[in-house]
Amino acid sequence: MKYVIDHDIHLHSQLSTCSSDPEQNTRNILQTAERDGLSYICLTDHFWDSDVPGASDWYKPQNYDHLKEALPLPQSEKTKFFFGCETDLDKDMTLGISRKRMDDFDLIIIPTTHLHMPANIAEEDRTIEGRARRYVERLDGVLDMDLPFHKIGIAHLTVKLIAPDSFEDHMKVLDLISDETFGRLFRRCAEKGAGIELNFRLSDYTDEQKPGILRPYRIARACGCKFYFGTDAHHPGDFTDRMQRFTEIRDALELEETDKFISWLK
Repeated sequence: MKYVIDHDIHLHSQLSTCSSDPEQNTRNILQTAERDGLSYICLTDHFWDSDVPGASDWYKPQNYDHLKEALPLPQSEKTKFFFGCETDLDKDMTLGISRKRMDDFDLIIIPTTHLHMPANIAEEDRTIEGRARRYVERLDGVLDMDLPFHKIGIAHLTVKLIAPDSFEDHMKVLDLISDETFGRLFRRCAEKGAGIELNFRLSDYTDEQKPGILRPYRIARACGCKFYFGTDAHHPGDFTDRMQRFTEIRDALELEETDKFISWLK
């Protein structure tokens, strides 16, 4: 059975500093999900736990007291609205959430590829080669942690933020990571039970580039990984082409319903 696109579980509200858009409120987020026929969505505002030292000035205000201002989340008969977060990993491999705080969230998204943030990558690693090395080390580092992997999502593994200086640079970083290395990483993801996020816009890539951007996900699927969709929406306009964007990815990867990341729903 073909993968049913019934969710969007990487969503930001006005509470995320990088949004701060009053129209990106939970009521409007729910209404757009109902419009698109989604059965479940998850709010994942940016988060750094006050109990974890090392928060950057940008992350420090985005603590639990801040995030819980979104509660209680609105609900509807059509769409279930879950409460999650997107935490981060600094250059010293410190994860911005304590073990005890993990119980407060339905889903925890971890972006290992936020390499545009100075706090997340040392200056000497900001070459294409250094970014490729850190890509592997950071994902390995998360997989080495004691985490509730049944509700851990690994966010946007091919995002342009890996190497933000030019569009082509993030492709160069991915090209430096071999099939063998990707295979090792994704076998670990599958064994742990972490979800792999799909949120890129395939139409941004030329026909020549598409095999390169799809390569990690095809390897992940072959390794038994489970996938989820997320827009990483920060503004209402980010929902405009959501279903088309998701459908193009699903069809390109030939995803089946058995490929869906659902363990966190149990």
